Amino acid sequence: MTRINLLILTLSVSAACWMPLSLTAQTKVNDSTTPLHALQPEYKYGYGIPSADSVKATIDRVAKYLEAVTPARLTDRKTGQSVADYTKIDANTHIEQGDFRLTSYEWGVTYAAMLTAYKATGDRRYLDYTVSRLRFLADVYPHFRKLKQQGKSIDPLMEKVVAPAALDDAGAVCVSMIKAMKADPTLPLNPLIENYMDYILHHQYRLSDGTLARTRPQFNTLWLDDMFMGIPPIAWYATYKTERSSELMNEAVGQVKKFAGRMWVGDKHLFRHGWVESMDPHPSFFWGRANGWALLTLCEVLDALPSDHAARPMVMRYFQQHLQGLLAYQSGDGFWHQLLDRPDSYEETSATAIYVYCMAHAINQGWIDAKAFGPSALLGWHAVASQVTQGGQVAGVCVGTGMAFDPAFYYYRPVNVYAAHGYGPVILAGAEVIRLINNGIIRMNDSAVHFYKNAPKSTAPIFYVDEE
Repeated sequence: MTRINLLILTLSVSAACWMPLSLTAQTKVNDSTTPLHALQPEYKYGYGIPSADSVKATIDRVAKYLEAVTPARLTDRKTGQSVADYTKIDANTHIEQGDFRLTSYEWGVTYAAMLTAYKATGDRRYLDYTVSRLRFLADVYPHFRKLKQQGKSIDPLMEKVVAPAALDDAGAVCVSMIKAMKADPTLPLNPLIENYMDYILHHQYRLSDGTLARTRPQFNTLWLDDMFMGIPPIAWYATYKTERSSELMNEAVGQVKKFAGRMWVGDKHLFRHGWVESMDPHPSFFWGRANGWALLTLCEVLDALPSDHAARPMVMRYFQQHLQGLLAYQSGDGFWHQLLDRPDSYEETSATAIYVYCMAHAINQGWIDAKAFGPSALLGWHAVASQVTQGGQVAGVCVGTGMAFDPAFYYYRPVNVYAAHGYGPVILAGAEVIRLINNGIIRMNDSAVHFYKNAPKSTAPIFYVDEE
């Protein structure tokens, strides 16, 4: 039985304790006259419990901006005219240029994020964004594919869809399509999903033991990014291709084990960004966003895995330990750094947003303790929200990044509001934080954020709670 003891200051005492510190010229501020613990800190990016409405207002700005700058239309390169009749698609036809590419892996993350935001808010604008653009890609796909089969050049953005040549081309967009089909089964996405998965399962380069790999920048290199580009599509395809579910799930968790065996650094509970088969000794650089992709991979696999799958405890263990490791590296302003264990590297928005999403999602799913991780998730959201401009752009995002084995490469990677990597993670984070606020019991206790299993319905600050 839960026992809650509350010591709430009376109204008169509360008024005395919280009165402004400069009521009269005679007021002397010292430890005897003033509750110094109640002085308000000057947080750089904010602190406390945001309202669900304020979080939605932030991601609404992002969604409004993206709706305006990512048109789903075709134009003719020679004439500049719109191509509305898809049967007239030819070598001069291309997707109208916006601020971001509709077929990139970053936009696969964004499409999936919009679906998550729709589930969290019920706002159909998020669903419509993803459905309209994926339907557009499905409608033009067969016409571009026919041109490709005829040996003709096609729009480079559609080349990635018709003939994927890297996990970046296929993985995240494929996941978004599978999730979109679950939200709207009328979408004609099956040919695109099958095409993507054929590449991932049968044509992507692998090590001799089957681990998804690359031949750059060194022969037989593992990129932590490829955990996300390759493993979640296999896991989600297992939920889509039910007759092969067991086989595909085993492949997905097998890939998790193979990547972790080479890239997990146990004493830090972090993943190294890159691993090269021929390198000895092997330096480790803990790039923020790559660790975000790894954490998100584990989160996605847990979402897709059956609750009774034999490998679920293994995946959960890596996920929980990774979060524990990350918790130690959050800055006092809520961000995580470009290189996680090097606080003199810059604070980076996309990694921070991914960690916030995964923490909030794991709390909402009951995978981790809200009391331990909830305050960091909300602190991280304040940091992320501070980087969303009034026009809906996301600042502080590292641009696309290769792999290096020296710190300067990571320290000096530019940040840019047109780095597409930040938009999906910010919407994901906001959507899951909305669920966290709506579902959780969160109170301010002596000026600090705390999560509770039991607390009064009142939203007034709590000064003492004893839970058993």
